[in-house]
Amino acid sequence: MSHAPSQPTDLISELLTGMRLHGVQYRRIQTGPTFGLGFSPKPGHAYFHYLAVGTAILRGADGSQNRLSAGDVVLLPRGEGHALLSGDDHPVQCLETIDAAPLGDAVSGIDTCPSTHAVPSAVLFHGCMVFDLGGMQGLSKVMPAVMLADGNGTQFPGLLPMVDAMKREVCSGRIGYAGILSRLADAVAAMIVRDWVERGCDGASGLVMAMRDPRLSLSLLALHRDPGRDWTVEALAAESNISRSVFADRFQTVIGTAPLRYVTELRMQLASRWLTHQSLPIEVVAERLGYASQAAFSRAYKRVIGHSPGTTRRGRVLAST
Repeated sequence: MSHAPSQPTDLISELLTGMRLHGVQYRRIQTGPTFGLGFSPKPGHAYFHYLAVGTAILRGADGSQNRLSAGDVVLLPRGEGHALLSGDDHPVQCLETIDAAPLGDAVSGIDTCPSTHAVPSAVLFHGCMVFDLGGMQGLSKVMPAVMLADGNGTQFPGLLPMVDAMKREVCSGRIGYAGILSRLADAVAAMIVRDWVERGCDGASGLVMAMRDPRLSLSLLALHRDPGRDWTVEALAAESNISRSVFADRFQTVIGTAPLRYVTELRMQLASRWLTHQSLPIEVVAERLGYASQAAFSRAYKRVIGHSPGTTRRGRVLAST
């Protein structure tokens, strides 16, 4: 069996294709010369900020600070609590306690600029989204708390056209701008994550090492393309063209988990996404993932996720009502 040498790149592309940023809410915020906006911790979510006009200080949950200027984009992939401030000592008000006016589907506006000021001192676009990495979900735990893309494009040159478009939309207020902004925000956040993955995740994840391994990447690509196949260690090793024992040792060393455990965890991550965001029936998910019975699937799901697939579906229904 022959494989093209570009397979590791193919695997990275395959996994990135599975990434989804499900928009929960977006806000266009404009402020006066002093402000302090607090953002509560939201596990399983990501925060996104684009500063179109002015300057701000981003203060993290650990007290760390990043000074932002117009054009900067910030992604907080672990949904940690933080604040955006005009100055170090300015009091903070939780954003959720500030009145917002609807601007469109899932988009609202907040204006804290005093009427005595002709123009706002800072204008930013903020998003909070469910952060779904699909088969790469384990990467979210090792991502930096703050991922910053500077506005001048020195680190992310491909973002400049998108950032320019975002600024035009934020500042113009043209018809339909809120929906366009939300789509641009999704794309920009995805580009930031992609760059981090391509740079090796700062050496933080064995999965990325495996993605770049010319042997392991072959089995991972086959697995991610067909997670419902009746996978065994022998079958995975055959995809990598190495012996079962060598494959098992190499997989455990690089990724840090046994091959079949990885298979099960990947399946359950996909199952959770399909149940939550695609509303698939449990029996359909079980069949897609190769389980002979719904009961067997439910046992595996509860063992990995911590609760039954029915609980996930009920939670999804309640969240949408």
